[in-house]
Formats: sequence, structure tokens, C-alpha cells
Amino acid sequence: MRRGFVAFFALSLVGIGLTGCGLFRFEQREPWRAQAEEACLAQRLVQPSAYMALSSKIDGPGICGMDHPFKVAAFTNGEVGLKSKVTLACPIIPRIDTWLDEIVKPAAMLYFGVPVVDVKAGSYSCRPRNNQRGAKFSEHAFGNALDVMAFTLADGREVSVVKGWKGAPAEQEFLREAFVGACRYFTTVLGPGSDAFHYDHLHLDLARHNPRGDRRVCKPILKFEPRIDPVQSRLAAPQAAPSADLAPIDMEEDEAGLPAPRGQGPGISPADMGRQPVYAADLPARNGADLRAPRAQAPAQPPAQTYAPPLQLRRSGNEPLALNGHGIY
Repeated sequence: MRRGFVAFFALSLVGIGLTGCGLFRFEQREPWRAQAEEACLAQRLVQPSAYMALSSKIDGPGICGMDHPFKVAAFTNGEVGLKSKVTLACPIIPRIDTWLDEIVKPAAMLYFGVPVVDVKAGSYSCRPRNNQRGAKFSEHAFGNALDVMAFTLADGREVSVVKGWKGAPAEQEFLREAFVGACRYFTTVLGPGSDAFHYDHLHLDLARHNPRGDRRVCKPILKFEPRIDPVQSRLAAPQAAPSADLAPIDMEEDEAGLPAPRGQGPGISPADMGRQPVYAADLPARNGADLRAPRAQAPAQPPAQTYAPPLQLRRSGNEPLALNGHGIY
């Protein structure tokens, strides 16, 4: 009797082990990720330089990693540095460069009269979304996402998301230009007011939200009219590539929007927001073989301008919940 029990127990353990092996064998990165990396390299969208170093393959733990990681010390040919190096897969790097060239750098000149010289950001991290156990893996786990916490200007000023989002008018407008502009180039853009985890940074990634990879998520929806025209930014840059046709952004409404600044009246209601679309994608999301935006040269620097706020600051919703520490998407 005892021998039979021992044999049964041993066979059960073997069966569980084989089943586990079978499960783990099918836990692998989606094929489109490797395809996107290979296409990016084949098209020479990112090339090793003093600011970009091709590193060894990152394979695991689990499905985390990327085939051709780059260690990045600066973007836009070294014009915008990083407080600390980041690790990214090839496809997202040209998108970041184009966003900085066509949106962030012109916005800094418009609102502050000086260039952006540094970015405080985070990148690769093998973990689930928002560090929540049981959640899907974050795009950070594949080097396919960047978190931006702050921008440093040439005059030494730092514009941080956590302070500037509801700070001085120029900082508010600059950060909203950066946020709304990012929705043209990335498939996911999350900022303060999107949820409790993004009160202090902008999350940018190239996730595939549907099989075709053409759905975009930008949260929160802002009642904000951009003053930076990326088309003009491209025209100001010699040899800029032509833009693709516009495609709609799949904007997910979020009730926790942004408050009206103190002393400037109530915020805009969700109903009012729904009646007036705020922004549209400039570049359609593409399949893994071409996850990129046209690369533009740095735009000619316009003359310094004195900040002039629009007739009214457009805000909406309730106060976003602030937590200690980063809960990063």
C-alpha cells in the first residue's frame, strides 16, 4: 500500500513538472517585437554613435528583454542629453528623436526662449504594468517605453511634471504641448490625471493595443489647443521627410482630468470636452516592420519670445490622486 502511494506521488510530481515545462515553453515574447527591432536596424534608423551604443541581447528573466538593446546617453544627435543613460529597443528611439525635434524643442523656445538640453527619464525594467502583481507585462519590460519626469533648460531651470503640471502658466502650457504632441508619435501616452500612477511623469510607449497595431491610447483628454505645429517644425528643418496622412487617435476618456488653476474659474465639463476634439494623430501607428516616424533634422531655433498665455487656460475634471513614488505603466 505504501509503495503504491509513493509511486503515485512520484508520478504526480513528474506530470506536474512536464506540464510546467510545457507552459513555460510557450511563454515567449510576441514575434512582432523582434520583427520591429530587425526592421529598425535594417533601415538604419538608429546607428551606433557617441550617444548610442548597441549592447548585448537581454533575454529574461521570463519574457523580458530585447534582441538588440541600445544604451542611450543622449537623443537628437546629442542635442538633448539624459540625466542617466537609458536602455531602449531600436524602434522607439527615432520616435523619441522626432517628438523632441518637432514638439519639445520648439515648445521650449516658445514658452521659455531657451532650448531643452536634458531630460530626466526612465526606461527598461522587467516588471508588470504599474508594478501590480498579475498585470500584463509593461512595455518597459521590452525596452519599448520611456518615462519622462523632467526637462532641463539651457538656463538651468528644470521643468518637472510633478510640479509643473499645475505650476506656473508657462510650465503648464509647455508640458501640455509635450503631452499632446506625443500623441502624434506614440501608441500610448499617459500623464497626470490618467490614473493614480502617472501623477508625476509622462509615459510614452509603442505598445500594440490591437492585432493590427493601429489603436492609440492618450489619457487624460485635455481641453487644450496646441500652439506648436509639427508640420512647420519639419518645414524649418532641411531635408525633413514628408508626413504620412493623418489617422485618428483612439482616445480613452478619463473622469479624473485636470483641475482649473486657482482663481481661474471652474474646469471644463466632460460633456464640453466631448463636443470639441482636441488633437489628432499626425502619424498612423504602423505594424512591427515600420514602427517609426519620419526623422527630421533639428529645427532652426526661432528668436526668443516672451511667454503669452492663451485667453484662458483650459482644464477639466477633478484633482488627480498623488501617491509617493513612481507607479510606472
